[in-house]
Formats: sequence, structure tokens, C-alpha cells
Amino acid sequence: MERDSAQHVATGPSKGNSEVDSLFRSATSVDPNEEYKMNHKRRGLALIFNQENFYWHLRLNSRHGTNADRDGLVKRFTDLGFYVKAYTDRKREEILSIITKAANEDHKDADCFVCVFLSHGENGHVYAYDKQIEIQDVTALFRGDKCPSLVGKPKIFILQACRGDKHDDPVTPMDAVDSEMTNQVVVDAGVVHTLPAGADFIMCYSVAEGFYSHRETINGSWYVQDLCEMLHKFGSTLDFTELLTLVNRQVSHRSIGNCRDLSAIGKKQVPCFASMLTKKLYFRPKK
Repeated sequence: MERDSAQHVATGPSKGNSEVDSLFRSATSVDPNEEYKMNHKRRGLALIFNQENFYWHLRLNSRHGTNADRDGLVKRFTDLGFYVKAYTDRKREEILSIITKAANEDHKDADCFVCVFLSHGENGHVYAYDKQIEIQDVTALFRGDKCPSLVGKPKIFILQACRGDKHDDPVTPMDAVDSEMTNQVVVDAGVVHTLPAGADFIMCYSVAEGFYSHRETINGSWYVQDLCEMLHKFGSTLDFTELLTLVNRQVSHRSIGNCRDLSAIGKKQVPCFASMLTKKLYFRPKK
């Protein structure tokens, strides 16, 4: 028996079908330039969890240079109007207590929320000083049913950690010249791959899944260095996802020039982000 293989092309809603007609009108009325409302009384809270040292039993290397990342992010988010709280080398229970308290706060007069982890991580978690923390458990606290005052508002999570054990090999265009790094380059250990359920989240990763994330022992991580630079230059003028694309470009132009692991010399890194934002996000100065 042969089957017909006719193709059906949808050209628009059928007359008389009010439900389809309504959906069609709704789709065509979407404003591509619609922005998140950012004129609340407060910009919002930014939490930064900075892990430099770890309990010896975890057998994780200290993350030299991470304090430079913390200081740079505190400066940039403060400049954008956030109320920034930074914590260093906190234990798992302390971190979860701080995050849970933040999720339970009233954010009605705030524009948005930011949470940053600077640590090692793998398989969907990051490390506190003593134990793992599941990223999904953290983002779940800010879903609409748990944190109603942030419904419809941007929830930004930034993770500086490795996402694998591979180096990204260089593919050099003819007009590109890489600058040599002046201090030691090391890697953060682990894999982070998780997405929250729900709209208005954006997950910002220092590197694509499966690859090393590079950190200089004096200047801090490549990703946070370039993120801070782009926030300084364009934080109040560019849509946030456009800014993150510039960060991707900046980091991708870097390469390892000084490293004890000679096989890593010349290797690259490319960050990525996963956006569930539903509007454009600008941090324009508050009046």
C-alpha cells in the first residue's frame, strides 16, 4: 500500500477558527524591542560567592586569583546600582542559608536579581568550602511559586567554573594576533551543566560544556576579567545578551602563553550563555 506524501503549507489562520485567529494576532503583535521594566526603586540584590580555599578532604586546588574576580565584580555591579553582598570561603549550609533568605525577601521594589559563583564545579554542582551545592537547587528557589516578587523579572546566574577536561584548540584567522599572558594560567576543575525551569532566567557560563575554564593566578579568570571590562564600557548602554556576546568574543581572542603544563600553551576558551529571558535587558542609569 502506498501513502500519499502531500505537504501542507500553513499560510495563516483559517476563517471561522477564533482560537487560531487569536493566536495569530497575538504572535504578530509581539514587540521585538520590548524591555524589562527597570525603573523600580532598587536595582536589586547581587550575591557573590567566592571560593578560594577548600576543605582538604575535597582535594581541590586553591583558586589563586579569584579574589581579583570578586573585587572586580563587586565594583562593576555596584556601579550598575546593585546592592552587592560578597562572601568568601563559606560552607555549604551558610551559602544555602544566605540564598534561601534572599529568595524569601520581598523584591517588589527591585528590578532584578543576580547570583555569582566563583568556584570549582562538576556534574551540575559547584563547590562550597566543604561540600557540593546543586545549581538546580539554587535556581529552583527563585521560580515563581517560590519567589513571587521576582516573577517577570530577570534572574541572572553567573558561574565561573570549568565544565569539563578539554582544552579548546586554536584556529587562528590570518589577521589575528594573540597577546602573551604575563602571569601563570591555571584551570578550574569540573563540569557545570544545568538549566532552571521557567522564564526570565539567564545562565552565564565561563566556558562551553566539556572544556577548561582558565584563570590567571594574579589577574583572575579570563571570563570575569572580560565580563567586568564589558560591564564597565557597555553595562548601561547595551542589551545584556549583546554584552555577553562581546564577552564571548573577547575571551575567544585570548590564548594561554604562560603555563606549567606545556601542552596547554596556545589553547583557547569560549564562554556561553543560556537565555530564558523574554525581553531585552538594559541596566540604564536610574534617575
